[in-house]
Amino acid sequence: MNADASAAEPGAATRPEGGDTGRLVLLTTSHRVAPGLLSWPAWQTLREADRVLCADPDHPQLPYLREAGIAVEEAAPSARELVDYCVQGARTAVVLTSAVGESALTDGLARLAGSGREAMPDLELLPGSYDLPGARLLDLVQVMDQIRADCPWSSIRTHQDLAKYGIEEAYELVEAIEAGDREELREELGDVLLQVVFHARIAQDDAEEPFSIDDVAGTIVEKLVHRHPHVFGDEAAATPEDVKAHWLRTKAIEKQRESVTEGVPLAQPGLALAAKLASRVRTAGLDVAPPAGEGIGYELLAMAVRAEAEGIDPEAALRAAARAYRDAVVVAEGGAQGAD
Repeated sequence: MNADASAAEPGAATRPEGGDTGRLVLLTTSHRVAPGLLSWPAWQTLREADRVLCADPDHPQLPYLREAGIAVEEAAPSARELVDYCVQGARTAVVLTSAVGESALTDGLARLAGSGREAMPDLELLPGSYDLPGARLLDLVQVMDQIRADCPWSSIRTHQDLAKYGIEEAYELVEAIEAGDREELREELGDVLLQVVFHARIAQDDAEEPFSIDDVAGTIVEKLVHRHPHVFGDEAAATPEDVKAHWLRTKAIEKQRESVTEGVPLAQPGLALAAKLASRVRTAGLDVAPPAGEGIGYELLAMAVRAEAEGIDPEAALRAAARAYRDAVVVAEGGAQGAD
C-alpha cells in the first residue's frame, strides 16, 4: 500500500506541513503530596498547552489549577480524538491522569502508534509531583483510618487488646533478623509498624487525652534530635562510645531518675531482664554483685550477668542453643520414623 492510499484511509490523521505533529502529554501527580505542589516543568507545560483535560471531576489538583487560571475540561476523549486534535493543528494537549491511571487511553495510543500507519504527536509522560521518602506511610495511615471506621473487629479494639500482638510481632521480627531472611524481615517490620499505627489510631479516639500518629512521630523526632547533639548541634562525637555517652548523659538529664533500675521493664524475659539490669549497673559504675542463692534462678542470673559483661546477649545465645536443640529433636524424630 502506497503512502497516498494509507493517508486516505478513514480515521487516519493527516500530517500537517512542516512535519510538526503536535504534542500529547500525560501529566501524573502523586496523591501523597499536597495538591498544587507541582514541578516547574509541569506548570510550564500546563500554561503553554492548547487544551488540558481530566476525566476525574474530583481530582485533587483541579481547584488549584483553576485558581492558577488553567482551564481544565472534565472530559475523557479517546486516543483517536486526541491524536487527531494534536496532529491536525500541531497543538499541545495535556491529560491530567487519575490516581488509577488512564489505561484505556494509553492502550489506545499504543495501538495507534504500533500500527505504523499513523502520524502521531510527540507522546510524553511528565511527572508533575513525586513521592518523597516515607510517602507510603501516608497510605498506611489512610488505610488504618478506614479500617478503624469500617471494620467490626478493628473499630472496637483497645490498647489492652493489642498488647499481646505487639509482643508477638516483636519476637517474630527478632526471629527474622536472626534467620537472616530478608523477605521475612521486610514483612515483619511492616507488622511491627502496623502495631504502632494501630495504637496511635486508637489513641486518637480517646476522649480525655487524644493523640495522633503525627504526635507520636513528632515526639520521637524531638527525642532523636535532642539526643544527637553531635549531628544536630555543636557537640563532637568521634567514636561510637562518645555517641553512647552523649545519649546516656542526655537521657539522665531528661528522666531525672533516682535509681538506675527505673525504666527497666520487669515483664521482659528473665535473661534479658537480668542482662539489662547488669548493663545499667556497669554503665553507672556501681559495684553490685548478683545476689547468691540456691536454685536454678540464681545460677541463671549469675550466668546472664557474666554474659553481659562479656558482651554477649544471653537471650540470643539461649535462643541459638534452643534452635540447635530443636534441630536435634527433628533429626531424632526422623530416625525414629525411619526405624518404624
